[in-house]
Amino acid sequence: MTDTPQDTTTDSGVTTDEEIAQPLGLPRWVFALLPIVLLVLVLGVFAFTSPLAGVQNGEPLPDVTVTHTTLPSDETVVLHVTNNGPESVTISQVLVDEAYWNFRVEGAGGDQTLAPMERAQIVVPYHWNPGWDLEVALVLSDGSTFHNTIVAPSQSPGFSTSLLGTLAVIGLFVGVIPVALGMLWFPYIKTMSDRWLHAVLVFAAGVLGFLAFDAGFEAFELAERIPGAYEGNLLVVFGIFGALLLVQAISAWREGRVAAGDSRASSGLWIAYLVAVGIGLHNLAEGLAIGSSFALGRVSLGAFLVIGFMLHNVTEGPAVIAPVARGERPSLKHFAALGVIAGAPVILGGWIGSLAYSPTIGAFFLAIGVGAILQVNWEIAQMVRHAGGRVASATNLIAFLFGLSVMYVTDLFVVL
Repeated sequence: MTDTPQDTTTDSGVTTDEEIAQPLGLPRWVFALLPIVLLVLVLGVFAFTSPLAGVQNGEPLPDVTVTHTTLPSDETVVLHVTNNGPESVTISQVLVDEAYWNFRVEGAGGDQTLAPMERAQIVVPYHWNPGWDLEVALVLSDGSTFHNTIVAPSQSPGFSTSLLGTLAVIGLFVGVIPVALGMLWFPYIKTMSDRWLHAVLVFAAGVLGFLAFDAGFEAFELAERIPGAYEGNLLVVFGIFGALLLVQAISAWREGRVAAGDSRASSGLWIAYLVAVGIGLHNLAEGLAIGSSFALGRVSLGAFLVIGFMLHNVTEGPAVIAPVARGERPSLKHFAALGVIAGAPVILGGWIGSLAYSPTIGAFFLAIGVGAILQVNWEIAQMVRHAGGRVASATNLIAFLFGLSVMYVTDLFVVL
């Protein structure tokens, strides 16, 4: 048996390995950079020749967004603004309840002009009454006016180590403890038959599905408050699909490990950790809501959210431990890790929300949670199929609906 010789010339019309490695005799990296270099040249020609100069008509409209407000005292109102437009804008006047008031601009180079995409704080010395809505308007130098309503104002507590400690304790009660209590159903779930265990898994999918819808709607609501230049809706879509594809990549890596004979990768513990990550991302957004409510002076709202989230998050515990109800019981360190991953992000979210509140950050984290949860639900469905179950059986469909219903009822304690 002899080896077939490879062609070394191009007389026969066959491409050689050398020609593939170095087309036209040039290194491959030259052809990798060529389109980029040409694109830069084309952009430069377009910018310097200005072919649209004779076509443009009118000036771009200004666009200023008040992302949020803080009230450090009952004598001061602080508006956090962003210039979304392509041109600089100048803040000429500030109206509070239809009356002109003195103000100063901080963080804009020391003057009242904001460059494109520049952020600033407008400080207004105004005595406000707690609970009485304030109507604020910004008047630009060209006469454009942008309105904002401060609903039921209350004083912001400001940054302090005691506030961070308080939010950490709240995070324990909102995230870690309720999830841990829900995980105590593990001994009972482990004794269930395959049919009812599959129902519990699909119930968990219903719980996660509700979280995905809830977070998705809230993300798009927050997107309306994101400065227009950041394309809030597209940022949410990017967060959803980015997280979904990232979790899918992790899942694909796990399947490769299973094919290679790694028994740990084929266990339900992997799915449990994915569920914990999905819930943790959602709870991070819950922490943002609590932290921002304190940062914006809504302390009573924050306390009410705490009670609602505690009831809401107990149902997340069974969703975390259901995938490991078959086979050998994981060690206690895995249970502790699952509880921390699913519940502790509330603490981190609370700190972020209190220190650097931003609708952009909130919407993006919510979107990431939605994408992760959607992929985790697919993994749960695959787990039921691989165990010989039928996802769309009557029992499982009722379990999924029950999961949605339980989350809806407990969610009422958050929003009422």
